[in-house]
Amino acid sequence: MPLYMQLYQLCIVNKGDSIMTDFNKVVSELAKLDCKNIFGEDFFLTWEKSDDELKAVWAVADALRALREQNISTKVFDSGLGISLFRDNSTRTRFSFASACNLLGLEVQDLDEGKSQIAHGETVRETANMISFMADVIGIRDDMYIGKGHAYQKEVVDAVTQGYKDGILEQKPTLVNLQCDIDHPTQCMADAAHIIHEMGGLKNLKGKKIAMTWAYSPSYGKPLSVPQGVIGLMSRFGMDVVLAHPEGYEVMPEVEEVARANAQKSGGTFTKTHSMAEAFQDADIVYPKSWAPFAAMEKRTNLYAEGDSDGIKALEKELLAQNATHKDWCCTEELMKTTRDGKALYLHCLPADINDVSCVDGEVEASVFDRYRDPLYKEASFKPYIIAAMIFLAKVKDPQATLKALEERGLARWFQK
Repeated sequence: MPLYMQLYQLCIVNKGDSIMTDFNKVVSELAKLDCKNIFGEDFFLTWEKSDDELKAVWAVADALRALREQNISTKVFDSGLGISLFRDNSTRTRFSFASACNLLGLEVQDLDEGKSQIAHGETVRETANMISFMADVIGIRDDMYIGKGHAYQKEVVDAVTQGYKDGILEQKPTLVNLQCDIDHPTQCMADAAHIIHEMGGLKNLKGKKIAMTWAYSPSYGKPLSVPQGVIGLMSRFGMDVVLAHPEGYEVMPEVEEVARANAQKSGGTFTKTHSMAEAFQDADIVYPKSWAPFAAMEKRTNLYAEGDSDGIKALEKELLAQNATHKDWCCTEELMKTTRDGKALYLHCLPADINDVSCVDGEVEASVFDRYRDPLYKEASFKPYIIAAMIFLAKVKDPQATLKALEERGLARWFQK
């Protein structure tokens, strides 16, 4: 190791031994996990992964972060592309994917469908192969239409898998679900990482109450994937998961079944209520977030498929009026006082609809949001590392040995004389 890096690491260790200790501890814990089957695989839904595989994602995310904070390069690629396709607007996830790819040594190219040959009849199979000649990962957000997003991601994977088998592609790109109509795994895994760090470890989540609750928004059609992802993931840790929403704002029934099965297996509970106050009572964590009713999202999908613009306008008007009858579903100071010791951890995937800031009436009072602003930003900061960990585990056969080798190589990420 170059002398300047030895000196740099000595300075880091002297400033705070916990950085190096945490890295070594995380890598040691990783060795105990059975995560070999994640190699070469894609990341669609959290409930398709084993407990050990999810733990491995969090462990690798923490290890990569620790290395970067020690100014050690984590590039395992010397070249290659990360392809991103966003069919919905994005700030955090878009930049988190770009950051994750760059952290590992990949460059990012965004697939702008409007500038591609898709409009000229190019098939999904053809597009997927044409963009993948030197691509190692493809990240897709497709969350707008029920029954479409997850299916499209599967179609892309089938296409590149066949392209690899046929010798067209020299490698099969890994797909990372950056949000679909069913789940938002990178968001929910980042949420969980935040909770784990705040609560002092995964084991401390058992018995904690988390309220995934609908909240009023002056807009309509927000995806179901965040609340579905939360109940599908948090129910795996023995937590008491409560799903709260007004009548008529149901999520996909099959995801509720996933949450029930998870809770039974983990020793936790999964319950539903039509009372925001009941959900907040003695909650350790609250997640007030707007979403559109499952039935309405199904209807909207069908209307778009039929090209019924008048029907879409009528549905939007109907849903906005329906939302407006539930303006009392707001995360207020009074509700926060009813949580565990009045100090529940407040979560949001952002951006939140903030009263008298981004809208007149919304999901959360400004004073509540302001008080939790720093923790919310910390929550978001886990996402680049979560995505990087998903890619890392899919591409690296021996994650423990590779992480140790990165540390021992000691290549400075940011060179200074």
